[in-house]
Amino acid sequence: MRVTMADVAREAGVSKTTVSRVINTRSEVDRATAARVRAIIGRLGYVPSSGAVGLARGTSRTLGMLVPSLTWSWIAEVLQGVVDTVEARGYGLLLYTCNRGAESARRFTEQVSARAFDGLLVVEPENTLDTIGALHREGLPVVLIDDRGRHPAFPSVVTTNHEGAASAARHLRAAGRTRPLVITGPGHFPCVQDRLRGFTEVLPEHHVAPGDFGEESGSRAVRRALAAGTVFDAVFAHNDLTAAGALRALRAAGRSVPEDVAVIGFDDLPMARHTEPPLTTVRQPAGLLGETAARMLLDHLAGAPAPDGPVVLPTELVVRRSAP
Repeated sequence: MRVTMADVAREAGVSKTTVSRVINTRSEVDRATAARVRAIIGRLGYVPSSGAVGLARGTSRTLGMLVPSLTWSWIAEVLQGVVDTVEARGYGLLLYTCNRGAESARRFTEQVSARAFDGLLVVEPENTLDTIGALHREGLPVVLIDDRGRHPAFPSVVTTNHEGAASAARHLRAAGRTRPLVITGPGHFPCVQDRLRGFTEVLPEHHVAPGDFGEESGSRAVRRALAAGTVFDAVFAHNDLTAAGALRALRAAGRSVPEDVAVIGFDDLPMARHTEPPLTTVRQPAGLLGETAARMLLDHLAGAPAPDGPVVLPTELVVRRSAP
């Protein structure tokens, strides 16, 4: 049976508060009592949890992470980068999502008010910005991921969504594709706005179809464009899952890729190498985004100053057979 703090307190004839103060080297306990408690801790083999020690000292050695949804295809890679970095520094991670809008934000705020963690990582903060800003003003350290410097009060790690989309457009233009169909993600996310703007600056003449980052939205956008008689010779999808859906719909419609329609995605997920044909895409360093943001937050908790501006990680166009 696991030895508890209550067992130590009972054996030593003191309160659990006294035992806690000894564990956390508080000066309120006289030397003789502290020595007796430490001896009993050693004899009983009591091991205090790191969480209990941290909370008593005013820290939890735990970070929080807030993401819009776990269904986003690249979130897993971002999360892995965070986890690897956090665990290597002896911290834990609490993950929260905002799938339910205001209800999720309310529950999240309740957790934060209980000081459940020492710092917070946030992906795409638009829907929770007011809550995050209030917590930050109260002293909670925050680092944003993929915010691109829109909220300078917070340190951030960003990727070049604008330039990545522009590189996709330049590649299509060089290949003679002049009538692209752009399948976006949810329009309220800044990454979607940046990708659309970057593409438009290079290829202003294009058709836009709204998507939701899901594979079916890519298929649906292509089916609707074909049914409407829209003429297009390329598809630029705002993520790889959407591009995979577009490939499926084009194949079902008898359109050849890339001969009839070239297709480019965004992210360079592992699946991009295994679509038919393999997907040309814009690689963003999702794992490195998570790793860099976690390291920035942990360094700040250890006393390092926050960077003056966003830390920018570049994208890269990866050319495969869907758009050679």
